[in-house]
Amino acid sequence: MQKVFLLILGVFLYSINVAQKKDPYVEQIRAYQENYVSTHEVVKKKDKKHFRFFPVSSAYNISCSFEKITDTVGFTMNTSANTLKHYYRYGKLHFNVNGAHCHLFVYQSKDLMQTEKYRNYLFIPFTDSTTGDETYGSGRYLEISIPDIRDNQLQLDFNKAYNPYCTYAAGYKCPIPPKENDLPVAIRAGEMNFAKSY
Repeated sequence: MQKVFLLILGVFLYSINVAQKKDPYVEQIRAYQENYVSTHEVVKKKDKKHFRFFPVSSAYNISCSFEKITDTVGFTMNTSANTLKHYYRYGKLHFNVNGAHCHLFVYQSKDLMQTEKYRNYLFIPFTDSTTGDETYGSGRYLEISIPDIRDNQLQLDFNKAYNPYCTYAAGYKCPIPPKENDLPVAIRAGEMNFAKSY
């Protein structure tokens, strides 16, 4: 009887695995993560095996409502090197995740918005309940582009959350997520702690 149960369980788990492999969304995110690893500018080839990610889950590809903020003053965001970087609050995202209503502020860099290449670049640094445990102690990042926001709606995919360069090497000035972007839930999606200490 036990052998029959184990056989059924094995078939069930195998079918789930096959179904996930064939899921176009899962494959898309895996390809995104593979490209992220292969093109990473800081982590050298021999250390790329130490990247880790949570299992891909469409539950963390979240529809958000966007609230535009007119910020003409801005503020300074602390960095890992004890320097300051100037940002503007571009807007605020409202969404539900893991049964909780949450929000995240979206920032625009004063320096980058002056450049042709990054004038539409928006920055979403955040912390959550996994920070300092399963994920990097100073938080993680997401980035979007202004055209991604349509009719005050945005699709925010936490499966694309990534670690700051400071995770892998010293000498970088990584923005530290403001307390206003601390999520009260665990976001088990995207990049996890790097498996090797620098």
